[in-house]
Amino acid sequence: MLRLATKARAGGPSLYAFWRRTTRPAFADRAKLYHASSSDAFGGITELEKIMVDSVKATGPLSFSTYMQLCLSHPTHGYYMKPEHAVFGTRGDFTTSPEISQVFGELLGVWMISQWLRDAKSKAFRIVELGPGRGTLMDDILRVVRVVSMASGKLQGVHLVETSDSMRTLQSEKLRNAKEVGGFELSWHDAIEDVPHSKDTYTMLVAHEFFDALPVHVLEKTTQGWHEVLIALSKDPTIKYTMPSESRVLVPSQSSAQLQAMSSRWTRVLSPTPTASSTLLGHASPRFAALPVGSRIEVSRSSVKIARQVAELIQGPEKGCAGGCALVIDYGGEKVFGNSLRAFKEHKIVDIFHHPGQCDITANVDFALLKEVLGDLVTPHGTLPQGAFLERLGVHTRAANLMKYAQTEDRKTAIAESVNRLVDPLGMGEQYAVLGVTGSPNGTSKDGVWPFMRVEGGAQ
Repeated sequence: MLRLATKARAGGPSLYAFWRRTTRPAFADRAKLYHASSSDAFGGITELEKIMVDSVKATGPLSFSTYMQLCLSHPTHGYYMKPEHAVFGTRGDFTTSPEISQVFGELLGVWMISQWLRDAKSKAFRIVELGPGRGTLMDDILRVVRVVSMASGKLQGVHLVETSDSMRTLQSEKLRNAKEVGGFELSWHDAIEDVPHSKDTYTMLVAHEFFDALPVHVLEKTTQGWHEVLIALSKDPTIKYTMPSESRVLVPSQSSAQLQAMSSRWTRVLSPTPTASSTLLGHASPRFAALPVGSRIEVSRSSVKIARQVAELIQGPEKGCAGGCALVIDYGGEKVFGNSLRAFKEHKIVDIFHHPGQCDITANVDFALLKEVLGDLVTPHGTLPQGAFLERLGVHTRAANLMKYAQTEDRKTAIAESVNRLVDPLGMGEQYAVLGVTGSPNGTSKDGVWPFMRVEGGAQ
């Protein structure tokens, strides 16, 4: 904490007095453990799967990118578009860090406000979130804004990038009180390009578990270059494509027999020649050229595009903008992945072809690619494992303060367990990576952004 306090003083008024405030915990029921149901609520072919079968019969195999996009965002049958799907929490298919503890969002807010105090405290600011879930993370960030006196009256607006009407309704309900107290404008956008650029308002942006849900193309390197792994009907005799190299998928909650039965309708095939996507994305990073024949990689065209758009929103005065900062928190690491695509149902990993449209689908994020894309416009910092990021920002100090004012021993235990879960090196603490971004290009402030600095012992 001495290091934290020193860094805070160097950048402006300390925010760490926030931890000492006597505000009662805003802790709801976030400390629940994962719940895994033993029953399967769905059966047979889904409505979305019928559409995909007809499409493949008419036009040929689907790319994995198209498959993911349909499964998650189809206007009527997509996973995120249907209000009856309990997406988050113990009733849903996954639990996110903001749903576990309020401290997670508060610390993200502390980091972003710290950047504003250091670089642009005379300017108004706004907050942008990509994929806001139920609004829990934004609500926790706004709690930090309210207790920072220098931020009073400076928040001009909150911009939520969300395509689902049902999720927008949840977000509106969650943020109603914060909006009334803060007096800021709350707006929704279908895509990041719809968020207006600003020359006089500092932009804080957060993307938590957003990039992992963006569609990926699956490519395989052959002696003729990069070809694309596609999805075809397994019993379609007209398919002439070759089968890609074998790849095992770790699915601990299902037996091999169950998986074979689930996915027997679909099979993976390799395009006989390079596709437009494999030609383009196979050269998205110079790292890919060194991979041997037979390598398989997952590359997201959408991630590349959106990362550039993030950079354009937070660029500094060098680019004629007001500047900004961003945090990206997600599954992944600073490498390309080849076999991370997975589906979730009721907190269990299931086969990627399990009930399309009724499961969440994710792929690990290649943070090295994001940094390559960002580098000429802004400055990336990190990555850090989530556990290290939170601990360097004082997560245990904040948790201790909440426990001090908890009314029951059960609540104290819940607070402690939830924070430990966020930093667990065998779980979320290492599975999630955190990337910081600041608006000056090519390292103008690279050496002074906590907690992404190297500490004693050489570890970042």
